[in-house]
Amino acid sequence: MTIEVIRDRSRKMKHTVHVGRFSFAIDEPAANGGEDEGITPHDVYDSALGACKAMTVLWYAQRKAIPLEDITATVDRDDSEERRGTYRLRVTLKLGGPLSDAQRQELLNVAEKCPVHKLMTVATTEVHTELAPA
Repeated sequence: MTIEVIRDRSRKMKHTVHVGRFSFAIDEPAANGGEDEGITPHDVYDSALGACKAMTVLWYAQRKAIPLEDITATVDRDDSEERRGTYRLRVTLKLGGPLSDAQRQELLNVAEKCPVHKLMTVATTEVHTELAPA
């Protein structure tokens, strides 16, 4: 799959991200030179983790017939030490439905195994950046 990020030349820093048939705006707040017309790249990264955990838990609950009725994942970012190499994300899951304590714990354990969590904490990600031909 190819993701394309295209500058919106009518704005200071805004870009549009195209993923298949979907698109969304990326920008920076005014304090960072943008116009706050979209989420930031960090927001995309952080929200990928929350979305993956929520969807993984829902998928698992449906597969195991666990009576999960609702799920909300809240992601809190602490980037105060990012430049020193530590980026902290805290995910809080709010689970709705007639769940036992054991089922709640089981779903929490499943959330720790979501694919994006693994990518962020276990996998080695290699990035190669190159220029397209002129």
